[in-house]
Amino acid sequence: MDPVIPEQQSQRKKPSALKLFINSRGNSFKYASRGLSYVMRTQKNAWIHSVVMLAVIAVSFWLQLTRMEWVAILLVIGMVWTAEFINTSLESIVNMASPERHPLAQVGKDVAAAAVLFAAIIAVIVGILVLGPHLQIKLGL
Repeated sequence: MDPVIPEQQSQRKKPSALKLFINSRGNSFKYASRGLSYVMRTQKNAWIHSVVMLAVIAVSFWLQLTRMEWVAILLVIGMVWTAEFINTSLESIVNMASPERHPLAQVGKDVAAAAVLFAAIIAVIVGILVLGPHLQIKLGL
């Protein structure tokens, strides 16, 4: 093996800061995609959230919501999904840390599930407040 001469070492190109940044962002998207895929494969409620979300978005387009109404709808959709992702993450961590049943592990899982329920209830209320009046007009009720 040839010894590396200091002059040759400096000639080797190090990746630029921009390239490192782009690669790390690419990895972030890859990891997030794996997380989304895991949630969709393993969580039955995620499928319910998906169907309801698509229905609400379709109805919102049909009703021609204002910009601020869209903001409200999208915020609560995001809130429900965020709660579901955190709940799934916490359940996985608790299952790993406490494979046997432990009362505090159950409390953690129950509270995380309650967060998803709470987010979903608030989303339904916002949906009724935003979509309800438009539906009454559109359907002539």
